This record gives sequence, structure tokens and C-alpha cells, in this order.
Amino acid sequence: MAELKLSESRDLTRIERIGAHSHIRGLGLDSSLEPRGVSEGMVGQEQARKAAGVILQMIKDGRIAGRAILLAGQPGTGKTAIAMGIAKSLGHETPFSMLSGSEIFSLEMSKTEALMQAFRKSIGVRIKEETEVIEGEVVEIQIDRPAVSGAASKTGKLTLKTTDMETVYDLGAKMIEALGKEKVQSGDVIAIDKASGKITKLGRSFSRSRDYDAMGPQTKFVQCPDGELQKRKEVVHCVNLHEIDVINSRTQGFLALFTGDTGEIRAEVREQIDTKVAEWREEGKAEIVPGVLFIDEVHMLDIECFSFLNRALENEMAPILVVATNRGITSIRGTNYKSPHGIPIDLLDRLLIITTQPYSEDEIRKILDIRCQEEDVEMSEDAKQLLTKIGQETSLRYAINLITASALSCQKRKGMAVEVQDITRVYSLFLDVRRSTQYLMEYQKEYMFNEASMVDSGDANVDAMHD
Repeated sequence: MAELKLSESRDLTRIERIGAHSHIRGLGLDSSLEPRGVSEGMVGQEQARKAAGVILQMIKDGRIAGRAILLAGQPGTGKTAIAMGIAKSLGHETPFSMLSGSEIFSLEMSKTEALMQAFRKSIGVRIKEETEVIEGEVVEIQIDRPAVSGAASKTGKLTLKTTDMETVYDLGAKMIEALGKEKVQSGDVIAIDKASGKITKLGRSFSRSRDYDAMGPQTKFVQCPDGELQKRKEVVHCVNLHEIDVINSRTQGFLALFTGDTGEIRAEVREQIDTKVAEWREEGKAEIVPGVLFIDEVHMLDIECFSFLNRALENEMAPILVVATNRGITSIRGTNYKSPHGIPIDLLDRLLIITTQPYSEDEIRKILDIRCQEEDVEMSEDAKQLLTKIGQETSLRYAINLITASALSCQKRKGMAVEVQDITRVYSLFLDVRRSTQYLMEYQKEYMFNEASMVDSGDANVDAMHD
């Protein structure tokens, strides 16, 4: 008998890209907002995380809006990681938008329009509406199919029950098709929206849990509903203001959200939407959820963008603005004036500033441990020690980049774990900034359009960069 070869199955839910901050799960704080040593992918930066935790709590309580926070620190000190931690801690209902400062200049719209759209994306609207639903456990589905195909449409009956009552409903062709699409069978607990006819499968009844010997892990068991079959339920829709703007401003309506062709939205449309949302708030039909707008590399914005941000933060419906920069005292883009972080003084005065500090050797080691685990790389203690030393002498980012490269080197020699020889090999293959700059200075005469005057001054610049 021929042997059957089964193809290797893979868990599709686990397939995901490993990014620079994919290991971040939150800010790593306890219930009293005190930072834990290593938690939720966060290591060190305890003062910065504690300050971010206070901001996070105020956002959750809805106590602040139209405020701005600046994350300032050297490159590779975890500014973006803290912003990602805030986003993960907020959950799905609080809007979080993220963009880079240079992104504003590459969009096919004006700078202020791009910033306004980013602001509107970060303001959520929780719209409440009451709807009538039929909710119960399916007892039986009877479908009568015509003997001759196409002679007549299918008809049927659906029997639903709760703990108190049982009713039979007549089914039309569309409802039969919807039931088939959702694969509804007897024993399922379903909810039917009376207005739209949408069927939602809530789960399988506990009373039918022994119908089959084995069930998939996705099978959810729920109690049989009690009371009346027909109920009035409050449904909450969470959208952001930008989505409402697009739907009301474009001829193709909500399809523009999928195509991305939103274009510039007129101020009159936004004013009408703001008025309507204000009416809903007064009637209790909606509530505003101030979200978070994170702008990385904020020093790339120019003086016009900064002036717009200054004005936009004074608006009633403004999100919490979080900006990050790694610049010191530098020129404000679009002017000849210099300012701390390249941000005008009047805007800087509005910001709550959180600073990040360089990581210690022990913290670098812990971060590398987390990244090895995230990238599924087995590494020996000696190799980790060498990688930590490289991270301390060059940069943390360079050391993290060597993890996957060294794993491939280990795989090539058919090793079980990354050893010192693998780290040494990839260290010689890929240069860090310091060694690359030294190479340029050594062979500067062989390059085109070289602007370095002499090797000695270049070496001094390299040392200054490293310090």
C-alpha cells in the first residue's frame, strides 16, 4: 500500500512580519503606574515610561485633549517604542494615528490638509443607536426546494427558542441564502437584525456541546438566551471624524476609504459634520473619543506646519499630540533661526517634555534577549555577551540587525545555536557607521565629489559622531 505523505501544516494565525517594535505589548507598568524592570517588551527608561503612564491614564479617563507631549532623546533610546507602548495600552477603541514628519511633504495635497486629515483620523466618534434584534437558539431549519429548478424560489421555516419561549419564522430566499452563508445549523445561537436582515452567529449552545466527539478550537459555547426572542439592543459604532468626512465629501462615498483617493476635503463639509456631531452629543446619541496622533521625526516639519499645529491644538475637538525627535539645538526648517529640537519656542512651551536616556550594558543585554526570542533565534551566552559589547560600542540598532544575519550564518554551517564565530563573521561582513566613515576617510580620494578637506579633520568628526 502506498504511503500517504501529509504536507506540513502551518498555523496561519501566527504568520506575521517581525518589525523593529513588534515585541512591544504595552508600557510595562503595574496597577500603580510603577514601571516593572522587564515587562511587555519594555526594558529600562523607567522615568520616561512612568511619565508616559500618567499621560496614558489621563487619556483613558478622557481628562485631557488638545495637549502635546514631546519625546526627546538620542537615537536608539526607545522613543518610538514608548509611543507604540501607549498605542498598545490604549486598545482598539481609542484611535491612534502615526506618521513621519517627512511624510507630509510627499502627499498629493497641501501640508496643512495632510495634518488636518491626520488630526481628524485621531478623533473617534462612538455613535449609539437602538435596533431591534431577534436572538435565540436554532431548534430546526426546514428548507423547501422546488422539484424543478428555477420554477419557484426556495422557501422555508426557522424555529428559534429562548429559555422562556419558542417561535417559528417563515423564511424567504434572501434569508435562506444568508443562513447558508453563515453555515447556521441547529444548536447555534444567532442574532438577526430586523432592519437589515444581517445574521450574526454568536456561538453554539452549551446544551448541544456533546453533539460531536471533536470540535475545532474556534468553536465558542454560549448560554441559550432568556426572555423574549425579539429585543431592543443598543449598538455602538466606532468611527473617526476623517471617515465621516470622506463618506460625505466624495461621490464614491465610503469606497474612497478603500481606494485611498480621499483628496482635499472642503472646510464647509467639515463644519457641517462638526455641527451634526455636536447635535448627536447633545441628544446623547454620540460621544467624542480624543485619540492620539504620533508624529515621528517632528523636526522635519517646517514653520508653516508648526504654526498650523499651534492653532489646531486650541480647537475643541483636538487629539492628544505626541511628537518625537532626536535633534539637539538645530535650525527650524523654513527659517534661519535655531531652536531646541528644531521646534519653535511658542510651540515648545505647550509641550510636556519626556526625555529618554542611553541604555546601560545590562539593559542592552535584556533587549537583545527579547529580540532573540521575538526573532526565534537560539544564541549561546558567549555570543550574547559579544553582541552586547558590540551594541555598547557601536549602537543598539546595529546589534539588533546582526541577530537575524548571524542566525543565517549559523544555519549555513548547520549549527544549532548562534556562536561567537557567527557574530564575528557578520560583524566583518556588515560595517557600522564608525567603521564605514573611517573607510570613507581612508579612500576619500577615490570617491567622486568628495568634500572632506583632510583625513585628520575627518577622524575628529567620526569621534565626535561616536561620542
